[in-house]
Amino acid sequence: MARVKRGFKARRRRNKVLKMAKGWRSDRRTMFRHAVQTLHRALHYGFAARRRFKREMRSLWIQRISAAAKMYDTSYSKLIHALKVKGIDLNRKMLAELAARDLKAFEAVIHATR
Repeated sequence: MARVKRGFKARRRRNKVLKMAKGWRSDRRTMFRHAVQTLHRALHYGFAARRRFKREMRSLWIQRISAAAKMYDTSYSKLIHALKVKGIDLNRKMLAELAARDLKAFEAVIHATR
């Protein structure tokens, strides 16, 4: 039986992986098998890191809101509950931004919940 070399499709697939492996050291950059293994791991870590980043940012927003709320003699949980009861739709990201950069606006939000 004749040998089949798989042609340009296989080369195109390999080149795509090797292009993504640019900048890595040693065999990880030049050898397809090592590049595939490293690329698989890198993509997995990247996916997990994006999820972790979202978690950490939400945690940071909550800490900032909590610290600013304590300045006005309330707690984070009481503030969030009061916002929901009053029907004020401000997400944690925007509340944290107000708490960090514009205390007068944050104070207005606090007074609107009372």
